[in-house]
Amino acid sequence: MRILILSMYYKPDLAATGLLVSEIAEELAKRGNDITIVASVPHYSTNSIWKEYRGKLRYTDMIEGVRVERVWAYVPKNKDNIVLRFFSYLAFTISSFVVGLLTPRPDVIMTISPSPPLTNGLTGALLSRLTGAPLVSNVQDIYPDVAIHMGVMTNPAIISFYKWLEGFVYRKSTSVTVISEGFRRNLAKKGVPQSKLHVMPNFVNTDKVRPLERANAFSTEHSLDSKFVVLFAGNVGMSQGLSHVLDAAHIIRDEQDIVFMIVGNGASKPALEDEAAKMKLDNVRFLPYQPYDRVPEVYSAADVCLVPLRRDFTEDSVPSKLWTIMGCARPVIASVEASSDTAHVVRAANCGIVTQPEDGQEIANAILTLYRDRPLMENQGRQGRAYVEKYYSLHCVAELYECLFLQYRDAMIGSRKAEGVVEREPAPKESQAS
Repeated sequence: MRILILSMYYKPDLAATGLLVSEIAEELAKRGNDITIVASVPHYSTNSIWKEYRGKLRYTDMIEGVRVERVWAYVPKNKDNIVLRFFSYLAFTISSFVVGLLTPRPDVIMTISPSPPLTNGLTGALLSRLTGAPLVSNVQDIYPDVAIHMGVMTNPAIISFYKWLEGFVYRKSTSVTVISEGFRRNLAKKGVPQSKLHVMPNFVNTDKVRPLERANAFSTEHSLDSKFVVLFAGNVGMSQGLSHVLDAAHIIRDEQDIVFMIVGNGASKPALEDEAAKMKLDNVRFLPYQPYDRVPEVYSAADVCLVPLRRDFTEDSVPSKLWTIMGCARPVIASVEASSDTAHVVRAANCGIVTQPEDGQEIANAILTLYRDRPLMENQGRQGRAYVEKYYSLHCVAELYECLFLQYRDAMIGSRKAEGVVEREPAPKESQAS
């Protein structure tokens, strides 16, 4: 089965969406599928195009059996400027459409949102119309809802445009896959037919993301071996509400062996570092994104891991970092609303503590509970690992995707036969690596 995936980010870019797509693409390739990715050149972690990818409009890589077509990216210096970001998305929309037309005709097209949000679906819809391949829209975040909630999208004309685009993409999609029941409910309320909606949870590669020794290379490198480490790793953005993590650090600052590690980059990081400095929080340390192959070391160097979200951002989404934490057998403190899908997972797996969002005191209390009860902490970590192995491993979720794609491919072939269309194999792809 030939599958074309459109995703602005793909490894070695460090965006969470790109890493997720990389894992699922490689697993589908291992299952004998012919996978082509159209992605931008790496730029996410540095906010500039990597040196080795400058000077060309298109690059072709072969990575773990996946053909990766990389296209030029417009990278605005100010990532918070929504107009410049739109032009960045538009540039990828145009270039990915052109390169998508040049690839062999796929059996299925999948687009990833937000990667970029919604405009990627427009590209997929056009390619689907021209090739006859069914379009599967994979929704990792619901736009424009999330941008409106964050306050980064306020212009009524822009909001109206994105709402129109959202409806257009869902109408033109053969299937819309969402990562949680909350997302499914959201889109059903917007009129997306239940027959189109499929819950495809995110996952963790339990072969790669696994528990290591607490004292490992990362822990030793950053003098953490003798500390009780509270870790947040990921995007340091507006939706995480990390200022309340600083409140928790301030509340328990007298516990000398507890240290908070905030590992990642994002729009809110400079302000958060300034706030920590003003609060004189010697127990909080900041590090940039770490290479993907160090993820098990980073999480295993922690005793407790945080999944904080601002109020009104928790109801629908299950952050992918939750599966990584559980995969490394570390307990979770999830600062989310009690009715959210994230809270449901934590309770079902019995892998941590759920606190109210935006409440530094509750976060501090949960940390102290696990700090003082090490057997509880270790048991919750083990239960989280067992839960993802059973329900959310890469192998399990890849099988769900493959079954869905086969269903739509077979329906497409049946429809063409009924119309008397003769299937013709495309010319073989030339093998190219760089």
